[in-house]
Amino acid sequence: MLNSETQSGTDLTNLSHTETDALFAVVSEQLSLNTFNSDEQELLKRMVESMGDSRGMVRLSFAEALGKIGKPATPLLMEAVANHPNPVVRRASAKTLTLIADPIAIPTLVNALLNDEDMVVKTSSVGGLAKIGEAAVPALLKILASTEYPESAKGHAVWALGFIGAEAKEHLYREINSDSAEVRAAVVGAIAKIAQEGTQEGAFNILINALNDPSEIVRCEAAAALGSLTYRSATPNLVELLHHPDWETRKAAALALMKIGDGAALEPLQAALTEEEEAGVQAVIKLAISQIERQLEEETWE
Repeated sequence: MLNSETQSGTDLTNLSHTETDALFAVVSEQLSLNTFNSDEQELLKRMVESMGDSRGMVRLSFAEALGKIGKPATPLLMEAVANHPNPVVRRASAKTLTLIADPIAIPTLVNALLNDEDMVVKTSSVGGLAKIGEAAVPALLKILASTEYPESAKGHAVWALGFIGAEAKEHLYREINSDSAEVRAAVVGAIAKIAQEGTQEGAFNILINALNDPSEIVRCEAAAALGSLTYRSATPNLVELLHHPDWETRKAAALALMKIGDGAALEPLQAALTEEEEAGVQAVIKLAISQIERQLEEETWE
């Protein structure tokens, strides 16, 4: 039986390793025999507290056990993520919510991502949001659209959207017209993930259209995505950007053309080089020309 101090979470060391191991043995047996009673809140609480154990494998074992129990454990794990004084328990609880992927945990995980002082709790929370999938997309997009949240949180949100990928496509396709350039740029990055999966031709069309976005960061993100995807059909659109008034956009276009390696871009790149006045862009164009020429030469000898 846990004493009151351990139940409050202020001193997890009061539950000895022997007691923790005995608890896990009982839980493990009940789960294997399918006799575990998920209504026993006190037992679930003890399992959550045991994720503060100093032994990593023990924490993992309890997390996996709670993951098997599933949604009945979600409220207690949410409470631990939100309020437990021990960051080790908060981390483990967030990771366990990732295993369960219960949508009711979305507000708790978002709050932890934005406000918890522990970086592991933050990353574990965004992992949980990513695993939950489509249901978490509106909350992630809200983070991106806000001016209140730090860039680190927005970076995590972008990662989660990319992880969710095609499952989020309907939300993403709508948000490509967001008033926020940050949201549009993040959406472009996530749509690139969908395009990479090769199941949505419409994703490539959105990326090409984004090359004409009024925001530099969106245009550059789209160019980078198309370059990474080596999407040759985008070559004419990227060639047009070699003459864009914004030099960062010209640079991004040249880099993308270099990665795509389409011989049709060689002459436009050479022409653009004669007109380019920005030294940084000149260097990238020269590199792109060199790379494409080398690739064409290699193809000739094959």
